[in-house]
Amino acid sequence: MPWHARLDLDYRSEPANGAARSVARFAHTGPLRILQSLYPEGDGICHNVLVHPPGGLVGGDTLDIAITAAPDSHGLITTPGATRFYKSDGEPALQHTRIALEDNARIEWLPLEAICHSGCLAENRLRMTLAPTSELIGWDVTALGLPTAGQPFDSGSFRQHIELPGVWLERGRIDATDSLLMNGPLGLAGRRCMASIFFVAGSKLERHRRDQALEAARAVIEAHALHDTAAATSPNPQVVVVRALAPLVEPAMDLMRKVWGAWRGACWNMPAPGLRIWSM
Repeated sequence: MPWHARLDLDYRSEPANGAARSVARFAHTGPLRILQSLYPEGDGICHNVLVHPPGGLVGGDTLDIAITAAPDSHGLITTPGATRFYKSDGEPALQHTRIALEDNARIEWLPLEAICHSGCLAENRLRMTLAPTSELIGWDVTALGLPTAGQPFDSGSFRQHIELPGVWLERGRIDATDSLLMNGPLGLAGRRCMASIFFVAGSKLERHRRDQALEAARAVIEAHALHDTAAATSPNPQVVVVRALAPLVEPAMDLMRKVWGAWRGACWNMPAPGLRIWSM
C-alpha cells in the first residue's frame, strides 16, 4: 500500500525571559515528523530535523510538507539523510513542499539530497510564498542514480518544480533514456548531480544587497572545484540563485553549504553554524 504522509510545521516568535524565542509546533499524519527543537544559535533561531522513518518513496507515495513562519520568527529545517525515490511499478511518487512566510520572518530550507533510483517515477515540488519583508535561503540537490555503487540511472524519470508565484518558476523533466539530455554537451554532459541554492525575498532587493549576494556566491564558486560547472545569477530582483552540475553529490553539497554560509554573512550578518546532524 502507498504511504500518504503530511506534516504541518508552524514557527512563531514568542516572548521568553524578556526576549523573543522562535518556537515550532507541528502536526502530522503518517510517517513524517520533526525531532525536538534545538537552539545552537540562541533563542532567535529554531533548528529542526525533519524525519521520514520509511527512508524512501515508491510509486504512489506522497509526502506533503507545509511550513509556515509567523512574523519575526526564524526556522531552520534540515534532514538526517537523503530522500530516496525508488523504482515504481507505474504510479509516480511525489514530495510536495509549501513554505509560507509572514512579515519579517526567515526560513532556511536545507534538506539533504534527493536520490533518484533507476526505474523511479518521481516528482519533487517546492512552492514558496513570502510577505514583502520576509526572506528565505533554500537549496535543492538531486542525484540521478548511485554511480559509485554501480547503480546508474538508466530508466525512469524525474520531474522538478520550484516556484515563487508570479516571480520565479523553474520546471523540468529528466528522462533517463534521453541520451542527449543525460550525456550531451548541452545537457548534463554525463554528470549525475544537479544542485541549486537560492536567496529569495518577498519584495525587490535593494541593488547593493543583490550585488552583495552575487559577489559572495561568485567568490565561493571561483575557489571551488566545481567552478567550471557552477554559476550565480539573479533572474529577478527578488531572487539570487546558484546552479551547479557535479559528477557526484559530495562536491555539490559542499558548494551549497559554502554558499549558504557566505549568504548568511553577506545578507543577514550572521555566521553559519556547523550542523551536527550533517556529520553524523
